[in-house]
Amino acid sequence: MHPLSHKLAAIALSSFALALPGTASAWDMTGTRTVALHTRDGQAIPIGTVTFQPQGDRTGFTLHLDEKPFKDFFLSMKEFKCLEGSEEILCHVPYPYANPATVTQNDLSWLEHALLFLYKTPAEFGARLWNGLYYRMRITDEGIVGTAESVDLNLIAAPPAEASVAPFVPAERTEIAPDSRWIGRLTIR
Repeated sequence: MHPLSHKLAAIALSSFALALPGTASAWDMTGTRTVALHTRDGQAIPIGTVTFQPQGDRTGFTLHLDEKPFKDFFLSMKEFKCLEGSEEILCHVPYPYANPATVTQNDLSWLEHALLFLYKTPAEFGARLWNGLYYRMRITDEGIVGTAESVDLNLIAAPPAEASVAPFVPAERTEIAPDSRWIGRLTIR
């Protein structure tokens, strides 16, 4: 075979490999990444980090929230870490039960459950658990993008029957208009 033919064959094979679906994306879940919430007026609020650790066929994660952007709110006899906007207050609701804290490229549900929030107006008293926000996540070339969906956090008031199964399945969530909430998007990069 002519040397030029070898080069052309190598170029063709590498181009074919790049076009295959399911090959590794430019962004993968490794190392420590920044978690940010994005307001409808375009402001990004960094709220912490997620550290990803490969564990065989799954990837473990550890979420660390930075306390600086949050204020302490005492709502319904419980302390919450909240972000205060002029029209809305967004409070982190830690998932209260043991879970695997792992993800895959196709299943980000436990990471989604680690970043649950509730919202309320500044005039409302108490925690409004039925006003829950669940950020449905997907992996892009730039990182993970989460889009807000509505959930009733009262669903997790009691322990789940199966601890290894994330309770907020698609049937428990409702899509909402992108700008209907003060913070409608989350990113991990």
